[in-house]
Amino acid sequence: MLITNLEIVPNIRIIKHIGLVQGSSVRSKHVGRDIMAGLKNIFGGELQGYTELLHESRKEATERLVKQAESIGANAVLNVRYSTSSIAAGAAEIFVYGTAVQVEPINDSTLPSAE
Repeated sequence: MLITNLEIVPNIRIIKHIGLVQGSSVRSKHVGRDIMAGLKNIFGGELQGYTELLHESRKEATERLVKQAESIGANAVLNVRYSTSSIAAGAAEIFVYGTAVQVEPINDSTLPSAE
């Protein structure tokens, strides 16, 4: 599955527009992470617990986007965007969306992978 934030990919032809696909993940903060974040706010530095939490959330949301795209017959998702929002005190959502399409390579090139 090709996933990109580009609207047009070089050497790739869109053969079918399928539609909007999305994925989301809502996570809450862990008390231990809050304590460490409080200390980091005093002394400065990266909030690694929150960085890991966001990374896991982005990964999970993206996996859900891919699953939805595959279920409707897409082999690529273009113009992918991420958004975050606060759902409640201590909980946040990562939302990812894009356009599901079927694509084929131009001139016998191979489709780029998502990795």
